[in-house]
Amino acid sequence: MAPPSTRTRSSEPKNAVKAAPSAQESVSKSKSSRSKTSKPGQDVQTDGPAKQPSSTLKHGDSHTGDPEKTRKNTSRPKQRVKQRKQEDDFDALLEPFYEGKSLTASIDTARDKWNLLPAFLKVKGLVKQHIESFNYFVEVELKKIVQANQTVLSDVDPRFFLTYTDIYVGKPNRIGEDSNAWSSTVTPNECRLRDATYAAPIMVDLLYSRGIHSVRRKGLTIGRLPMMLQSSQCVLSGKNEKEMALLHECPLDPGGYFVVNGTEKVILVQEQLSKNRILVEKDPKKDIVQASVTSSTHERKSKCYVVMKNGRIWLKHNVLTEDVPIVLVLKALGISTDKEILALTVGSDKLYQDLFLINYEECSKLGISTQTEALDWIGSRLKIKSRLLDRTGGRTVQEGLEAMRSVILTHVPVSGMNLRPKALYFAFMVRRVLMAHCDGRLVDDRDYYGNKRLELAGQLLSLLFEDLFKKFNHDIRMTIDKVLKKPSRLDFDALTVVSVHSNHITQGMNRALSSGNWDLKRFRMKRAGITHVLSRLSYISALGMMTRITSQFEKTRKISGPRALQPSQFGMLCPSDTPEGESCGLVKNLALMTHITTDDEETPVRNLIYILGAQDIETADGRDMHGKGAYIIFINGTPVAITRLPKQFLVGFRRLRRMGRVSEFVSIFINHHHNAVHIATDEGRICRPLIIVEKGKSKVTKRSLQALRKGKIDFDGFLSRGMVEYLDVNEENDANIAMYEPDINETTTHLEIEPFTILGAVAGLIPYPHHNQSPRNTYQCAMGKQAIGAIANNQFIRIDSLLYLMVYPQKPLVKTRAIELIKYDKLPAGQNAIVAVMSYSGYDIEDALVLNKASVDRGFGRCQLFRKWTTTLRKYPNGTEDRVGDPIKENGVAVKKHALLDENGLAQVGEKVTKGEVYIAKQVPLNAGATSLGSDYGTAEYRDMPMTYRLDDDAYIDKVLLSVTESENRLLKIQTRQTRRPEVGDKFSSRHGQKGVVGLVAEQADLPFTADGIVPDIIMNPHGFPSRMTVGKMLELISGKAGILEGIPTYGTAFGGSKVEDMADLLMKHGYSTGGKDMLTSGITGESLPAYVFFGPIYYQKLKHMVQDKVHSRARGPRATLTRQPTEGRSRDGGLRLGEMERDCLIAYGASQLLLERLMLSSDAHQVDICGECGMMGYAGYCQSCKKTEKVVKMTIPYAAKLLVQELVSMNVAARFTLEDEFPAA
Repeated sequence: MAPPSTRTRSSEPKNAVKAAPSAQESVSKSKSSRSKTSKPGQDVQTDGPAKQPSSTLKHGDSHTGDPEKTRKNTSRPKQRVKQRKQEDDFDALLEPFYEGKSLTASIDTARDKWNLLPAFLKVKGLVKQHIESFNYFVEVELKKIVQANQTVLSDVDPRFFLTYTDIYVGKPNRIGEDSNAWSSTVTPNECRLRDATYAAPIMVDLLYSRGIHSVRRKGLTIGRLPMMLQSSQCVLSGKNEKEMALLHECPLDPGGYFVVNGTEKVILVQEQLSKNRILVEKDPKKDIVQASVTSSTHERKSKCYVVMKNGRIWLKHNVLTEDVPIVLVLKALGISTDKEILALTVGSDKLYQDLFLINYEECSKLGISTQTEALDWIGSRLKIKSRLLDRTGGRTVQEGLEAMRSVILTHVPVSGMNLRPKALYFAFMVRRVLMAHCDGRLVDDRDYYGNKRLELAGQLLSLLFEDLFKKFNHDIRMTIDKVLKKPSRLDFDALTVVSVHSNHITQGMNRALSSGNWDLKRFRMKRAGITHVLSRLSYISALGMMTRITSQFEKTRKISGPRALQPSQFGMLCPSDTPEGESCGLVKNLALMTHITTDDEETPVRNLIYILGAQDIETADGRDMHGKGAYIIFINGTPVAITRLPKQFLVGFRRLRRMGRVSEFVSIFINHHHNAVHIATDEGRICRPLIIVEKGKSKVTKRSLQALRKGKIDFDGFLSRGMVEYLDVNEENDANIAMYEPDINETTTHLEIEPFTILGAVAGLIPYPHHNQSPRNTYQCAMGKQAIGAIANNQFIRIDSLLYLMVYPQKPLVKTRAIELIKYDKLPAGQNAIVAVMSYSGYDIEDALVLNKASVDRGFGRCQLFRKWTTTLRKYPNGTEDRVGDPIKENGVAVKKHALLDENGLAQVGEKVTKGEVYIAKQVPLNAGATSLGSDYGTAEYRDMPMTYRLDDDAYIDKVLLSVTESENRLLKIQTRQTRRPEVGDKFSSRHGQKGVVGLVAEQADLPFTADGIVPDIIMNPHGFPSRMTVGKMLELISGKAGILEGIPTYGTAFGGSKVEDMADLLMKHGYSTGGKDMLTSGITGESLPAYVFFGPIYYQKLKHMVQDKVHSRARGPRATLTRQPTEGRSRDGGLRLGEMERDCLIAYGASQLLLERLMLSSDAHQVDICGECGMMGYAGYCQSCKKTEKVVKMTIPYAAKLLVQELVSMNVAARFTLEDEFPAA
């Protein structure tokens, strides 16, 4: 089947969409097309400093440190270099970093070590964690899951088998395309436009029995996996700018999200307590100390507690009906003598021995002394009774043994019947409990970031796939059993069954991703809100969403612990970027140079431990373990060996890691409180790179930086040469890190690459953030995501449900290093406004801004709002389908409602659409439900179901798209466009959390001007500064002003940036005041203003909150049917509610008639007949219960009150009105 084409209404068949050029558009489009086609060489002149020597580009292609490219260079050097000159924008990106130095200029390591940062961001960081995690899932995890569930057997026929020999994921294709026949031309953008899912087939190789033969099949599709953009199997991976443009994709788009049913979905990073680790907690009120461990393997997940209550220690586990005394557990695990139990748990420490001895009492009460008795006791208290074992005697012992082997502490490996590792693990847990009982400081902190693990897309999908795959196998087995039971099963082929069920996996994946609900029956995991729609308000909002971390805490509880900024988060998470309000501190963001580890193999590390001279723990007894100077070595929380030279061991291990003999993400640290060396290789640890310092010297030298700059070595080269290494939170605790090179002393172990990397991508936009009060930076992080700007290079090809675009975005004059790293200057959201800080007109009170009308006319703050209106033409089972009808005409001219439509019944591109006009004349068949069986034939009639424009604001039809969905229904999408200019009430903000609405748009003639004739674009009230203390904003103004005059970009990077002294000198050099103040002349009187005014450029962002979307008022209007009160909300044209608090004010004033009017007459006044005798409501002057007409009076009460009384009557509660005369006769 040929791929369905995306048809359009334009004459050129290639174009997917047809757009109408309005004056504004054509300008901005030609601008964007110009910026798209410019070569990297031209970019240099605009991005870099003006003094850029032209010679730099001659060596341009050697700037980069891209690992793939340098590796491939050897094979086709000439062709490669030629291609690189055309395409690679990395050179241009690096230009500004070198501050105008040529390649041959001398290197100052203290300042230039930061070149490691762009090199790092090319291989890791920002969105790369999502992509790496997904790749790990596709390449490694999938195979592991299939190996764990490899064979499907049948209960009916013992000879039948079906084995999966391999599993792999193909390239993305459309539904119905043969995955082997040809390479598909599907692109993510096509899936967005067609509301399809961007997915790739999951294929398996099978070996199964048919009759008496065994058959092999290769490449059988068992389902479709939604494909993460930019991952290894995606069509976009490894493409350069030109190839991306051909695929209608933006080269700056971060990727890392999925396209499911046409919407972009992100799996947010989930924060959780680490699995397979012992956490000790203490409850002083109840005098309980407990050590808990959550075991998690591919087979099962469970939680196990060792609890100390009233001096006795118990084991709690949810498969056991009651708590088990700990001595009994250790006996069941094969430690027979009481002496050995004491030696293993507490060693020779007298204090711990005294505490522990009481536990023997419980065991002797039960009269249990051997392993068999203990197992029997445990087996009789299991919740899950095993089906497989026969119901004879000795069953409970078997069951107890099975539970101890495979259910309790599943993550500790048991080979054969050797339960000793589990016994040692329990002994260690007991020891930790006793230590915490004696010393309250030895409990673990749940909020410490070393005890946290971050779950990425790969891990979550792996859980989901495992669940679906097991269900898939179960379904196959049930179906096969059904078939094999029948007598006529000679030529039965299992393949038919496999292909029948293949839809389960596809649908399960799609459902989980589109709803965000992970409901896994096997792990009893019910989590909602895992996926979110990718916010495309601006480039920054999309990027900020990719680095977001959510934790599974309830937002409602007002707990400060998890919300606080932990010291262990330094350098790992951004301190500024968290929302205000209920989820403050629970939703966090990654810092700029963080990486989240994927799983590494344990076995090689374990072998290495023994090679380094440690003693295997299974051969040790209690004296060895708890003797003086003995340190236990743990891998991922499981004890494996003992060493008496922990420091030597640590140094040896680290040396091997720095040589690249061990994976760079394995961490090792010593915990002296527990006498333990911990080695971690598990996934989800958060780590960051640091420069290694040895003997007071940084390992990164001028030579290595020179090589980096020439492209001879990349970031991975620095790792493998042992100059840089990754540290996770635990290992960072053991390190002594210098912030700057001069701070290095003889105890220093590491050096920061660059201090500003403690901030994240969103906080990196703020210039001089270290001069602001901290909440202001947090406010800016929230508002930077709402700024309107450019969202991507393909923004005019996309059809999003809501798209805000700025017509003339500018890159900021005062940049930061982070802005260049995340390429915000390529897709900016804001404009450089000339600001005068002065009071003007009184319309600038409370942070309101005064705008210059001439600036607005020239396009300052002008933006466009695109909306999507979509419908599908459905096909019905009886063969009828929806259709688009013709416009209704009178005397050859379309009626007013159908004025927009062309002869096909669709709105014409470029037409103005107003409220009530039809833009798609859709018609549906009258008898869609008819079955066409017997006499149930339908008529071929249609009724109109037109799509009408419902908004109050007029718009223009921008694009019309015709296509086909994956289910072969026709799809119609129409995009409308509004161009908006700033008006009173629109919200603006600078990059320092200084938000304000426009209070006045003043004529240019009335505004003050400088001696050069410069008129400000914005006048800001000076009262915004004192209480807010945003000194960074003043510095931005001075740096920006100096940069304009000198013609150079200035930097406001955190903990650095252009120095104020230098900026003041530049201002002075050009004849301006060093304080940034200018003399202004009043535009109204023509006199000089009596004071100097702080005057210069500040980068302002227009936010998405515009008054046109919020304005709301009403006189009379729609009412709710049930209560007859006005509806609620702007969209339903609702009323303005006078709530409880406003009512209290009116009562306090004593304004009774106003109260009556607001609460009843204007809302739901209703006339009822009430009987004065019985107090019930009558009808038409007659009381039903008294059967009389006398004493029935008319009254006005709220309809809601009448409704309440009637509802009470319906439940047999008689609410009676008692009446008295308002003006009684004297």
